[in-house]
Amino acid sequence: MQLYTDAATTAVNDQSGAGILIINDGHQHQFKQILPASDNHTAEFLAAIAGFKILIDTFGTQQAVFFYTDSQIVAESVDKAYSKSFSVELATLLALQDQCQVVITQWIPESDNHGAHQLAQQGLHLNDHSAGDK
Repeated sequence: MQLYTDAATTAVNDQSGAGILIINDGHQHQFKQILPASDNHTAEFLAAIAGFKILIDTFGTQQAVFFYTDSQIVAESVDKAYSKSFSVELATLLALQDQCQVVITQWIPESDNHGAHQLAQQGLHLNDHSAGDK
């Protein structure tokens, strides 16, 4: 199973959206959602957390997962199992990953994460629509 996550954040108001792409048995499952207001690095962790929650809720635990992120800080923090600035988010992410049979985390360039990036942009625009509904 492959999991791609990405976050999009607007610097003006710190609104964020997540894009999650899961590929299982050759089928794509696309998800987008609003994230809590945050900086881009935090949003990348929150997108990864959301991705693993959806993966586990949809496909159950004990999955072998190739996790792809274009966030170097997420990839490096998972690899080291340490983050000074994002320890709470990392702990949540690692706890979710522990529910999977095995997780291989790999950093990929943004250009290789196009599907999740597009979904994150759409998730960010969900913020625009919800703000207009208030």
